[in-house]
Amino acid sequence: MAIRKAAVAGSWYPASARAIAAEVEDYLAAVPQAPPRPGRLVALISPHAGLIYSGPVAAYGYALLRGMPASTAVLVGPSHRVPFAGSAVYARGGFQTPLGLAEVDEELAGTLCGRPGVSEMPDPHGGEHSLEMQLPFLQHLIPRVRIVPVLMAYATRENVDLLAEALTSALAGRDALLVASTDLSHYQPAPVANRLDAQVVGDIERFDPESFMDRLEASDNVACGGGPTVAVMKAARALGADRATVLRYADSGDVAEGDKARVVGYVSAALTASPQP
Repeated sequence: MAIRKAAVAGSWYPASARAIAAEVEDYLAAVPQAPPRPGRLVALISPHAGLIYSGPVAAYGYALLRGMPASTAVLVGPSHRVPFAGSAVYARGGFQTPLGLAEVDEELAGTLCGRPGVSEMPDPHGGEHSLEMQLPFLQHLIPRVRIVPVLMAYATRENVDLLAEALTSALAGRDALLVASTDLSHYQPAPVANRLDAQVVGDIERFDPESFMDRLEASDNVACGGGPTVAVMKAARALGADRATVLRYADSGDVAEGDKARVVGYVSAALTASPQP
């Protein structure tokens, strides 16, 4: 079995299962009260910075998973360091963290790898944090969760559309949750970041992936996981989601005595399908 060892445990999040559980529970407890899921939960949009910074925002989305049975989470995020063409799937084995092994749903991963623009490509996942940072919440709330890790290096319209089509085809009729991993603008003064991020948050709230994609093509500092998020939004709509709910926005300077001169923006949102009449 191909085991991808934790790359950022002990730095971006705690190194022990007990410490992870305690920190995650603190963030979940601070969510005022998780509303009932408005219909079927198809996808989450969640940040991926160090847990102390993004955890309080991510908790608003992950609180919706309380009581969810074991399932598969398809994690879609950006490759920050390794360039490659198309989208890269870690299709075998699992991701090891202090909370245990999150096994890959190899059947679903194999189906996804058979689509245009999507390949089995484990190497880019080795040191990447964007998907690993979803696991403290996922493994704590759904201990037997299986995963399909997917990375995108270049957020071109072609890559985004091919991945959206691949996700739609592979997930049709399956009980799987999509998770888009993204942070928003980087290292701007908080007033500037909040203004820029409000445009992206608006795109999400209106469930408008085309506007989001236009914004990514017009500017570099929009969202580091913008392409993966647009792909997830498009796939979620094709899979029945008809509503986007922004659950929380904040920036890194909102952490106690944080630096408001250079912040990173974070958003948590849920994409849901209304109940059938």
